[in-house]
Amino acid sequence: MTNWLLGLLILCVTSAWSQTTALASVGLNRDGSPSATDRQIQTLQDQVKQAPGDYAGYDRLGSAFFQKARETGDISYYDLAEQTLDHALALSPEDFRAADPLVHMAVVYMGEHRFSDALHYAQKAIGTGSGNLAAFAIEGDAYTDLGDYPEATTAYTTVQSLGRMIASPLTVDYMSDSRMAYLDYLRGDSAEAIRLMHSAIAAALQTNVPRENLAWLYFELGERYFQAGDLGNAELAYQSGLAADSDHYRCWAGLAKARAAQGKFEQSIQLYRRSIAIIPFPLYVAELGDVYMKVGRVKEAQQQYDLVAYIGHLGKLNQVLANRELALFYADQGRKLTEALQLAKNELEVRHDIYTWDTLAWVLYKNGRSQEAAEAMDKALALHTNDSLLLFHAGLINHSLGKASEAADLLRRALELNPHFHVLYAEVASRTLEQISPSRHRDLRSSNAQP
Repeated sequence: MTNWLLGLLILCVTSAWSQTTALASVGLNRDGSPSATDRQIQTLQDQVKQAPGDYAGYDRLGSAFFQKARETGDISYYDLAEQTLDHALALSPEDFRAADPLVHMAVVYMGEHRFSDALHYAQKAIGTGSGNLAAFAIEGDAYTDLGDYPEATTAYTTVQSLGRMIASPLTVDYMSDSRMAYLDYLRGDSAEAIRLMHSAIAAALQTNVPRENLAWLYFELGERYFQAGDLGNAELAYQSGLAADSDHYRCWAGLAKARAAQGKFEQSIQLYRRSIAIIPFPLYVAELGDVYMKVGRVKEAQQQYDLVAYIGHLGKLNQVLANRELALFYADQGRKLTEALQLAKNELEVRHDIYTWDTLAWVLYKNGRSQEAAEAMDKALALHTNDSLLLFHAGLINHSLGKASEAADLLRRALELNPHFHVLYAEVASRTLEQISPSRHRDLRSSNAQP
């Protein structure tokens, strides 16, 4: 192993996120001792020093670095994982034994939003003939982000059919059900998506997955419930995620969103602050700003909005990872709209899923290009996804084109799905619908009134 790589692997890295908040304790247990992942990394570093020619040691170390990135949001661990897995691949035999490092490299590229590269490496792993189930799963993930949903379905179906022959039912359920759940959700079947998420969680609980991975499943379940307007079960899912991993920043933010939807704004603020203290993810910083704005604390809202722009420009990888969030944020704020459009186009170069088309549509609308926005929005709604925010965007775009009936239908559907889908935009949807169709909206508002 070369000296520079050894030094890199042992280096104590400082996250780019840490420039905005203190993250020294992330990854540590509450008593300040190293986390299980930290201990695993140290053990694996010792092993590769003792066996520098063992490709499998570097493969396990690269995978551990990626797990650390998942747990902390520290994007420098992606680079450590990639460098280590490069070394594993350089040492690995050119046969079925290369499948694991190829799959792990594909996972890293997914984390870095290099979806075409992830697909390439997953398919190389499949080509080894190893029968690695994870290779087909990551292939499906890459196709999902690339917007090729039929190919994603084929890959996930292969996980199920091949898995029944070579793996335990629990392994197959854990690996496939959450992924199929997301596709079902995208295609408008929220009930089936929720059922499959419960199945994936049940399998995860019995297979002893890392606590962050389990918390992620609960977060996804919470999102499906929230989008279906079931705030009680959404709250329970987010809380279950925090019981699995108390540092899961997404679950803290999910719980904050649920509290805001319930009108518990001060609780929401504190929960968002808890999430951001762990990882200041731009989306959640912006959502905290929206809650501050909702309760009239304009100065504090502006501080959060300024922080979003700062985070997004800390480093090159941050900019790539935050393209979509920054584009939406600038569009929501009505500022830097030219830059927002470029960010949305940049995202479309690497990711073609419905949410990227939605981002482009919303940014085009905010730039006054409503006809182009409507064309992009058609692609965003192509799968008939039950997401109130998508329907809201489509409703305002249609309203700007003078299509009152279509706009009213879309806004009504958004509010019927979840009357509290966004701390600010739910009210905008309601006001706009009132302008378009006053009498019918009064009936809807009455039926959706909180007890």
